[in-house]
Amino acid sequence: MRIAVTGASGFVGGAVCRALASAGTAVLAFGRRPAVASAHVGGAPYRSWDLTRGPVPDAPAVDAVVHCAGSVTDWGPAAALFAANLTGTRNALASFPGARFVHVSTASVYDPFAPSAMAREHEAPVRRYMNAYGASKAAAERAAAGAGAVVLRPHAVYGPGDTTLLPRVLSAVRGPVLPAVGTGRQRVSLTSVGNLVQACVLAATGPAASGVFNVADAAPVAIDDAFRAILRERGVRARPVYVPARAARPLAAVAEGAFLLARRPGPPRLTRYAISHLALERTFDTTAAREALGYDPAPTSFAGAAAW
Repeated sequence: MRIAVTGASGFVGGAVCRALASAGTAVLAFGRRPAVASAHVGGAPYRSWDLTRGPVPDAPAVDAVVHCAGSVTDWGPAAALFAANLTGTRNALASFPGARFVHVSTASVYDPFAPSAMAREHEAPVRRYMNAYGASKAAAERAAAGAGAVVLRPHAVYGPGDTTLLPRVLSAVRGPVLPAVGTGRQRVSLTSVGNLVQACVLAATGPAASGVFNVADAAPVAIDDAFRAILRERGVRARPVYVPARAARPLAAVAEGAFLLARRPGPPRLTRYAISHLALERTFDTTAAREALGYDPAPTSFAGAAAW
């Protein structure tokens, strides 16, 4: 097979390239960065492409596409987020007509205002979102699903090369304390990059399938257990200390307003979106992926995180 991978210069896209290449698949890597190390994409030929500007010029013929490109931040102008997520997905679809299309979406398409308790795929997308990130990812998912794509919904992807989850946790540490929201006992489904890569490869190379599939580790974990495991593995001498969500939400709203007024580029340390993912249960049923794709997830593990 010849498989194109978008977002190949990023965390997930690079991991998908390496897995496919190691299995002997002919991989064509596409990413926004001008160049990447050959090892990052498993030695695959790499082509720089800004997916927000239009379809790939002279796109090669491929059997399948794994579309990992898109915004990985939940903070920013709506126009930029919709360009990266919705316009980019439409351009990727237009670049490779006829190819099997695997779209890496997100569990952020579920209702951010209510808990997700072993949520099933039919419960999203919803009509309301807290920010442009969720709305743009939902719009992109609708476009991909409408074109017959396989849609994968991971939640809180982590692992070697992680540029989002682990750095956020570590940057929040203040001396001996990791400030957190909720009780610490709320359960969350996490997705190791290895499990997400497994789902991507199965969807791209296995028996033809379409539909939407949650992708997560074998079982949910309590958020406090996850935080303590991360800190222990990284050798950070800090402990989580929890603030009730009802007290944190007004503070987050004030912080967001201040950042917007000051036109600061980065997000505040506390946002209402982050609270919705930390203080509420976020667990997802993976039965559909197991049955339709043959997905067999490993359990949550931060072993070796000191070297990530």
